Amino acid sequence: MSDAQRSTSRATLLVVFSACCFGSIPILITLAIGHGARLIDALVWRYAIAAVLLVIVSGGIGAIRVAGRRWIPLLVFAGGGQAAVAFVSLSALKYIPAASLTFLFYTYPAWLAVISAVRGTEKLTGLRTLALGLSLAGLALMVGMPGAGGLNQIGVALALSAALLYSLYIPLINHLGSDLPPAVTSTYASAGAAIVLIAASLLQGGPRFELSPLAWMSIGTLAVLCTVLAFIAFLRGLAVIGPVRTAIVSTVEPFWTALLASVVLAQPLGPRTLSGGVLIAAAVIVIQVASRGPHEPADVSTLPAV
Repeated sequence: MSDAQRSTSRATLLVVFSACCFGSIPILITLAIGHGARLIDALVWRYAIAAVLLVIVSGGIGAIRVAGRRWIPLLVFAGGGQAAVAFVSLSALKYIPAASLTFLFYTYPAWLAVISAVRGTEKLTGLRTLALGLSLAGLALMVGMPGAGGLNQIGVALALSAALLYSLYIPLINHLGSDLPPAVTSTYASAGAAIVLIAASLLQGGPRFELSPLAWMSIGTLAVLCTVLAFIAFLRGLAVIGPVRTAIVSTVEPFWTALLASVVLAQPLGPRTLSGGVLIAAAVIVIQVASRGPHEPADVSTLPAV
């Protein structure tokens, strides 16, 4: 095996690792809530801890100052958007299983293609139309007809709302973080999300410090493994194999969520969810193949969702 092949293999494994970490987020949130934490508590501490660690990863306070005057919109809009996407998507866990949430959230590339076409920034080509059709078919298969044993409609609405929010968030953070290292952009997004979530938690009495050890363990894993380490692995893999292949490899994420949910949470993975998820994953692959190509430069539009 050549050095280039070994480098590509390592990069692919890093992306698989990061996807599995991101796919573990709904499971860890469910565990934290099940052991006494509120959703707002888990998210506040996840982003607060991650923001501190990301400052270190970025190279310290001096390194993140490269944002200049953009630090305010990054905190407000990138952070606020991150908080909104995370809160709305993970709120769906009250109504639908973790696997269903992740599969439904993964419809966001199709919605992004439609929004880009409406805005006139990218054409809705035949392959992208096919991807949208696959995504909608997967969605219809998973949700089912009312009264026919489909998913809870509130949970579906929350998951799809989060997917739509993220499809709007991607071009926003891409604009705000242009010419900045992705790690710096992520630092401000995490810090801003922590600030927004702390403010929201104050309306509920403030974030709780007295949580069970298992809740803290879940939150710590969210911050360290599913945010900081996953992000570092993601960036390193992305730099080698490019955004298109990275996105395709990342389709392992919803399937990892489904597997982990069935093992850890004993949530059954029904044929409807699995079949719909396969169609949604196929849509993601098609829409990435339809993009510019494997050698386009990495940018913050490829940052992980939640």
